[in-house]
Amino acid sequence: MPLHNPRSIVLVVCLALVGLVAAAADWPQWRGPQRDGISRETGLLKQWPKEGPKLLWQIENLGDGYSTPAVVGDRLYVMCNPTEKDELVHALSIKDGSQIWATRVGGVGENPAGQNYPGTRATPTVDGALLYVLGSDGDLACVERSSGNIQWQKNLRSDFGGQPGRWAYAESPLIDGDVLVCTPGGADATIVALDKKSGEAIWKSAVPGGDEAAYASVIIVETDGIKHYVQFLQKGLVGVDARTGEFRWRYEKTAQGSPANIPTPVAQGGMVYSASNRGGGGSVRLNVTADGVVAEEVYFSKSLPTSIGGAVLLDGYLYGTTGQSTLCVDFKSGDVKWQERGIGAGAMLYADGRLYVHGENGDVALIEATPEEYHERGKFKPSGQPKRGSREQAWTYPVVANGRLYIRDKNVLWCYDVRQATN
Repeated sequence: MPLHNPRSIVLVVCLALVGLVAAAADWPQWRGPQRDGISRETGLLKQWPKEGPKLLWQIENLGDGYSTPAVVGDRLYVMCNPTEKDELVHALSIKDGSQIWATRVGGVGENPAGQNYPGTRATPTVDGALLYVLGSDGDLACVERSSGNIQWQKNLRSDFGGQPGRWAYAESPLIDGDVLVCTPGGADATIVALDKKSGEAIWKSAVPGGDEAAYASVIIVETDGIKHYVQFLQKGLVGVDARTGEFRWRYEKTAQGSPANIPTPVAQGGMVYSASNRGGGGSVRLNVTADGVVAEEVYFSKSLPTSIGGAVLLDGYLYGTTGQSTLCVDFKSGDVKWQERGIGAGAMLYADGRLYVHGENGDVALIEATPEEYHERGKFKPSGQPKRGSREQAWTYPVVANGRLYIRDKNVLWCYDVRQATN
C-alpha cells in the first residue's frame, strides 16, 4: 500500500539507513573481502573496556597451526593440524565454536631441523558453495562448504614440480572469476592458473630464475589496462599477465638478505609495496612502455613496516609494524608520519575507523586509524595463552566479521563481541 504520510516516508527511509549502517560483513578469504586487510563493517566499538571486549566463546583444543580463519554467514572455516602428520580444514559454528565437520587435506610440510615450525599456514578461500584450501605440504583441495566433501585435489609439488620455501607452503589461494591462482614455485610452474571447477591447468608461468614459492599470497593489480597477478617470491616481487601467465616484471630489493618473504604486497594507483623483515620495505611504480612493463623504485628503507603481520593502506597512508613499533607512512612518498612503540610487531586489519593489531607477544590492541598521531583505544591479552616453542610468536592474523573479533594462536581460538551497544 502506498505511503501518503510524510512522517511514514521519513521513518521508512531512516530505518533503511539504519539497516545499511548495521550491515554485517563476511571475511571470506585471506586478509578479507579484497585481500587488503580492510573490512567495510560499521557499528563497532570505538573504545574497548580495560579488560577488553566481551568474550563470547573460546576453544583450547582446536589443533596447532598458524592459519587465519575465514568467516561467511553462520560458519567459520579454519585449518589446523591435530597431529604431526595430518592437516584438516574445519567448519565451525560462529554461535559457540562447535564443530560442524572436519576434512583431512593432507600431511604437514617439512621444516628445517632446528627451525621447526610445522603446521597449517593458509586461510581457506570461500567462493559460493565451495571453499579452496592449501595445506603446508602443497595439498590443494576444492571442498564443499555444506559437507566437507572434497571435489578435486592437486599437489603443488607432484603435479606441478613445485618448490616450496624452507618452511613449507603458506599461501592462501586466490579465486578470480573462474580461475584459481596459486604459487607452486620452481622452474616450470612458478605461478599457475587453474580452472576452479576442475583443478585443470589454464596456464603455467615459468618465472625467470625459477624462484621458490616463499610465503606471501597473490594479489590482483591493474594498471594502464593491464591486469597483473603480483606475488612476492623468494627472490623478489614479480608480476605476470593475468590472461596468459606471461612474465612481466621483477623487483628484488625488498627480498635481498631475507630467508622468508612473508607479507602479502599492498597496491594502489599503479604502485606496489612489498617488505621483508631483513630486506626492508619499498614501493615500485609500474610503468607500461612499448617494450613491456617496468617496475620503477619510488622509495626504499629498512625503517618502514616490515613485520610478517603485513600492512594496511587507508586514504593514502600505510599502517604497519616493525619489530619494535607501529608506524603510519605516506604511501606515495614513504615519509613516516608517526611512529610509536605500541605493542611491537603484529598482524593488522582495519574496520570502522580502527586498526586491530594482534601482537606477536599475544596482546591485542585497538588503534585509531589517523595519520595525525598515535591513539590507542584499548589493549588486552586473551586468557589462556597457548604454550609456544622457544622462538615461536603469536603470528596469526586477526579477523573481524559480523560484529565479532576472532583471534587465533596455535591451538586456541577466541571469539569476542566488538559491536557497539544499541538502545
